Amino acid sequence: MTIAPVFPPLMTGMAAGPANPVPIAIAQAERGTDAGLLVWSLTDERLRAALVLAPETKLEQSMAALVACAVGMQNALGALAPPETAVHIDWTGELRLNGAHVGGLRAIGREKDLDRVPDWMVVALDLTLCLPDKLEPGQTPNWTALDQEGCGEIEPIALLEAWARHSLLWLSDLEEAQGRASLYREWKGLVWNLGQTISVPLQGETLTGTFLGVDENFGMILKTTTGTRLLPLTVLLERD
Repeated sequence: MTIAPVFPPLMTGMAAGPANPVPIAIAQAERGTDAGLLVWSLTDERLRAALVLAPETKLEQSMAALVACAVGMQNALGALAPPETAVHIDWTGELRLNGAHVGGLRAIGREKDLDRVPDWMVVALDLTLCLPDKLEPGQTPNWTALDQEGCGEIEPIALLEAWARHSLLWLSDLEEAQGRASLYREWKGLVWNLGQTISVPLQGETLTGTFLGVDENFGMILKTTTGTRLLPLTVLLERD
């Protein structure tokens, strides 16, 4: 029997069983549920969760919530994993454990106007706890799981609770310039391949260039062969 997680006072948990928590969270958001609803699902292989947010800033600024929740998961894993474990974040929201993909976060919303405050936003988490039985260790070098990286002893419910706590801390300061600056400093030390040549998959194309850094809204500054481009974080927003 799975023990129900305990979340911070500003969050409310909703168990989704084996179902995908994302459409449940979206449906609740569209009904006008309070921000802080965290729908979660746990199986032997995956931990999934979807957090409903009610942004207070325009869409472009609100996307920093994706960064806050990604940093929150890195902090949670960093606190619970063995000390030698390397946990990084891709700009796209993917999570890396010892260099390999272990899951990721994504943002879902309906608003398209960058100058409007979204009615709601959902940040979704998907984390691989163990690989399918049909896969042998080493068969997928770019795709790993917690149990493949020495983190199999981490209790998924404890990790979910820690993600909620750490994410709430970062989210609570997003409206303040100092809070965003602190988030940037934390993120900069965790982001994967900063200053390196990378390939960024976007809708319909893949861009290759040098990852120079980000702007004040965490938009990627990418130096390509044709010039320097700014990729706003909103290109990652999935529209419901």
